[in-house]
Amino acid sequence: MTIRFTRLSVLAGVPAAAAIAVLATAGAAAADVHVSLPSQTQTLTTGDGVGVTLTRSGETATISPSLGSTPLHRNAWVSATYNVTTSKPVSKIKFQAGYTVGCQVNLNGFTNSNTPSGSVSTSGVASGTVNEGGSVSIGPGQAVNYYVYDYERADPFGNDQHKSWVPIVKTTHGEVSYTNETMQVNGCAGYAQARSVANVYIIGDHGEQIVSFYGQPFS
Repeated sequence: MTIRFTRLSVLAGVPAAAAIAVLATAGAAAADVHVSLPSQTQTLTTGDGVGVTLTRSGETATISPSLGSTPLHRNAWVSATYNVTTSKPVSKIKFQAGYTVGCQVNLNGFTNSNTPSGSVSTSGVASGTVNEGGSVSIGPGQAVNYYVYDYERADPFGNDQHKSWVPIVKTTHGEVSYTNETMQVNGCAGYAQARSVANVYIIGDHGEQIVSFYGQPFS
């Protein structure tokens, strides 16, 4: 199953070691900086014994100062493709992609994790969540999670619901992607860093398990 999203004006909010591309604050940078991040294949196993393999490819970020050229604002256009494979069929997969964005915070401490049913693990410094459709506002020492997708559906009463995940039903494989999502970071006068995060919800016979995969940090 393949689900592709291409939006040019929707805000989007990012374990392995690699060099971190460093960008000066927006006030000091006059030109866009393009960052190409390495492809990764990572595997985790749920408590129910389901192996979940995620391949992240084509991940890029183009970073630019804001139109006002102030050190408190910067923009990034981000793209990536994810392939998810499970070792055996499951009832449903829910896929959530986004970024952890920090101000004067080192995000290398975030590690891939296997979480039982419940909320996604936020070990580290994440202090809030921003869904698709709003800019990221952070101060020194703060970090937030920003999720890319806005999956709209009706609830049992016919009202619109907006979810930050997309469903992949009764399969062992799915692909999702996004292109040129715009991330706006406001309020950080110093060093800012982002790192992609993919949360895969595995729904099977024994409930819901969550596995989280982190990409390479970029600045």
